[in-house]
Amino acid sequence: MPLELIGMIGVKPDGAPGASVHVIGGGIAPDFLVDFARAHEESGFDQVLVGYSSTSADGFQVAQYAAMHTERLKFLIAHRPGFVAPTLAARKAATFDCFTDGRLSLHIITGGSDAEQRRDGDFLDHDSRYRRTDEYLEILRKAWESEEAFDYDGEFYQLERARSDVQPVQQPSIPLYFGGMSPAALPVGAKHCDCFALWGEPLAAVKEKMVEVRAEAAKHGRSPSFSVSLRPIIAPTESEAWDRAHHILEAVEASGGGSPLAGDSARPEAEGSRRLLRFAQESEIHDKRLWMPIAKATGAPGNTTALVGTPEQVAEALLDYYDIGVTTLLIRGFDPLNDAREYGKELIPLVREGVAKRDRQAVTA
Repeated sequence: MPLELIGMIGVKPDGAPGASVHVIGGGIAPDFLVDFARAHEESGFDQVLVGYSSTSADGFQVAQYAAMHTERLKFLIAHRPGFVAPTLAARKAATFDCFTDGRLSLHIITGGSDAEQRRDGDFLDHDSRYRRTDEYLEILRKAWESEEAFDYDGEFYQLERARSDVQPVQQPSIPLYFGGMSPAALPVGAKHCDCFALWGEPLAAVKEKMVEVRAEAAKHGRSPSFSVSLRPIIAPTESEAWDRAHHILEAVEASGGGSPLAGDSARPEAEGSRRLLRFAQESEIHDKRLWMPIAKATGAPGNTTALVGTPEQVAEALLDYYDIGVTTLLIRGFDPLNDAREYGKELIPLVREGVAKRDRQAVTA
């Protein structure tokens, strides 16, 4: 099976030196963005995520600027439905796709925090947001795939004679990734997405969630692929890797956890965050080397679980996810620019070699 490796870029360094939890937010440093994007391209990443928050730079413009300074790297733009009309969003995405010759995907993040939503004027409750997303994604695909004008009459959107003069290079539509773990989210993601995105949970939990998503997707005749997001912490020896991991944890804790949700008393709204915190409470380490304390220290506001070890050990742990059917791995470090470069030296080649070996064995079998 083909393996896709995704990194993550941002517009400005963020967080404690060498211990950055996020690359979203802050002002704009154009030269840093260019270096960041090029580092991923040179290291062999297929794609990079451009994140979203209610205070951060516009992801479409960030990705467009980075695309101008790279040649083959693709861009997975996090997009929150509800703030741009779906017909306009479809044209924006198709325009980007045309100018970059098919280098765009959209990561649909409906929003798990009421406070985040309200900063941009959205006061819908959690479940209503997902009903809106359902309509939004229906309209996106219609705009990309319909040759004729169409009408739409939904709870949140009403359209008359909608159409787009611009169609994406990628046919029949731009790939949609989806993040969301709540009971309201999962059916919507399974219905619409091409790739269902999971955070770095233990293997057994990922397998269980994949079964659930596949069953829901089958109701709509769909069979999405799966992505898992992890934070590799690598060093030449295992001992050095663990030393580095604990140093990062100390820096994160000293900075207050890097999140307004930090601390044991945090009560995150997002179901994905609550799941990570439950796993962190059960054990510091799951499987071979899935390390949870940074998720616990930050309140798990996103991709905060780490794989700790040598490049060979971490590659083996990443391949364990591939072995259960995960075909997209989103990896980023806590020293984001330097880690992106380091991953390209050994980790990424080792993972790709492991996938090629498994695929050869599958053909032989």
